[in-house]
Amino acid sequence: MSIQDASAVLPTPSEPARRGVRLHVDGRCEGASAFALRGAHGLLDALGQSGSLQSAAERLSISYRSAWGQLEALEKALGRPVVVKTKGHGTALTAFGTALLVLLTASQNRLAPALAAEEMALTEGLRRLLEPTDARIRLAASHDPLLVGAIEAWQEIDLMVAGSLDALARLRDGTVDAAGFHYGSDGPPPPPFDAVFANRDLAVVPLFRREQGFMLAAGNPLELETITDIALRQARFVNRQRGAGTRIWFERLCAEAGLAPGAIIGHHTEEFTHQAVAALIATGAADVGMGTRAVAERFALDYRPLGWEVYFLAARAGLGAGRLAAFREDLCDRAGRTSGYAPPDGVRG
Repeated sequence: MSIQDASAVLPTPSEPARRGVRLHVDGRCEGASAFALRGAHGLLDALGQSGSLQSAAERLSISYRSAWGQLEALEKALGRPVVVKTKGHGTALTAFGTALLVLLTASQNRLAPALAAEEMALTEGLRRLLEPTDARIRLAASHDPLLVGAIEAWQEIDLMVAGSLDALARLRDGTVDAAGFHYGSDGPPPPPFDAVFANRDLAVVPLFRREQGFMLAAGNPLELETITDIALRQARFVNRQRGAGTRIWFERLCAEAGLAPGAIIGHHTEEFTHQAVAALIATGAADVGMGTRAVAERFALDYRPLGWEVYFLAARAGLGAGRLAAFREDLCDRAGRTSGYAPPDGVRG
């Protein structure tokens, strides 16, 4: 595991540098020919998105020769081809290479919440040591790919991924300054979320609307359309962690269908992100789970929409709406340009 400090120079007294801790996990697959897991994942991901070894090399800031050498070493270590070169069509991942990429991506996604929590803890510790007067926004939020992507461009926001209820609990105990949450589908907030909107010490605003649905194996071989189908056909379900808004929605679907969650195979299997759920389905380890349309499309999965919901932000009233206004505007713009998302027009917190 390595730690990278975002600041490269010492701050001046009048202009303190912004510091942020970034963690990643380095691992090796041991055997007759070992290979670095992180390097393999980065190269396969770049190839999968570009379809060109030259473009992948440029994206990773390495030479074409180095990229090709890494591919040859990876194929030698695995004893299987991971790419195929076609004249006039560039370099594409083989079926084995695609499956390997999905497997490595799933591992990274499962580690992401723990790393994010530790990043926030280390960043906060460094700030207290070096920048005691620096005012940043500590945000705990239910996982959403659009939100995570937007926050990468906002250095003043420190994100910790947590379930909706856990994020709100951290806001109550003062661990964070704001919480991102959702409770599934449109309509009045159910307990205990209704208390958040009634709390005068909090400002609650809608960030965006998003569609959630069943993410299914490509082609939907089990012909799953409803929660009842999942139970009757004994499909393997991937759930979210306790307290997650998506899990709350799933349990409500079960109640509306007259089913106990225990009737669903895999209801106890918990993942922390939409991508981790999708990766398990894409690799054949599961048949169905809930998530956003954008993630289903990213993993080439079938998708059956269940409905739309509002993703909210709750912040301490003293935090100042001005500090979050530009961030909300950016999210609104991104939502209008992303499949399965929409701006929160006409929604009141």
